Amino acid sequence: MINRIDQELSFSQTALNLRAYRQELLASNIANADTPNYKARDIDFKAALDGALGKTQGGALALTQSAERHLQATGSNRFGAAVQFRSEQQSSVDGNTVNMDVERAAFSENAIQMEAMLTFVNGRFKTLASAIQP
Repeated sequence: MINRIDQELSFSQTALNLRAYRQELLASNIANADTPNYKARDIDFKAALDGALGKTQGGALALTQSAERHLQATGSNRFGAAVQFRSEQQSSVDGNTVNMDVERAAFSENAIQMEAMLTFVNGRFKTLASAIQP
């Protein structure tokens, strides 16, 4: 029974983890808006979600652990999300590619998507709780 619940919520868990990771990247972009030569970064959420769910075979190459004492190869891209640099929309003298309007809009949109997913998960838990009660 608990395995079935875990299977039902695994998609939501993966999506929420990716949304949280994207939120971290966007917050980092906003925090470094005045840092010279900082390049704004983001992920393609749909491609990252497909990769995390195993729907696509492409993406980063996995490193082989040839001996059991080798450390696990974990890169900076969590969940198989390929971090990409955002294209420059307006030239900056100091080489910074952060556009605050774009970053704020992406941050807000991601926060709304995350809130919607949390509301959906909360509704599923309420449905499960009502099914369990006598």
